[in-house]
Amino acid sequence: MLLALIFAFAGADGFDARVQAAKALETTATGKPFQGRLWDHVGNAATDALKGCIASNAPADKRPFTLVAVLDAQGHPGDVAVRPATPVANCFAGQVAVWTLPAPPKAPTPYPIEIDVSMD
Repeated sequence: MLLALIFAFAGADGFDARVQAAKALETTATGKPFQGRLWDHVGNAATDALKGCIASNAPADKRPFTLVAVLDAQGHPGDVAVRPATPVANCFAGQVAVWTLPAPPKAPTPYPIEIDVSMD
């Protein structure tokens, strides 16, 4: 059932469908431990990247944004997109696009991820 849901979202057009596909995987038996590995790996790098993007886009638009991407089997991000596409969000997306993340679960391929970003 979950696999059918993932394929339905993956086949649909749009950013929101990609986010929902990634969120659906986050609670699965393989997705939940992967989320832990992912955040252990990117926590400080994400904070540093976000601080740099805020500083380089002053005065920064600090609205929350969502990033969505897919990972290949080696953990390389692709098809990175953000919404809303503010200068800070676009800067952050550019940073994430060049990271090497932990290898994702074997299915689905490519593996969708999403990151919700809020700033104070």
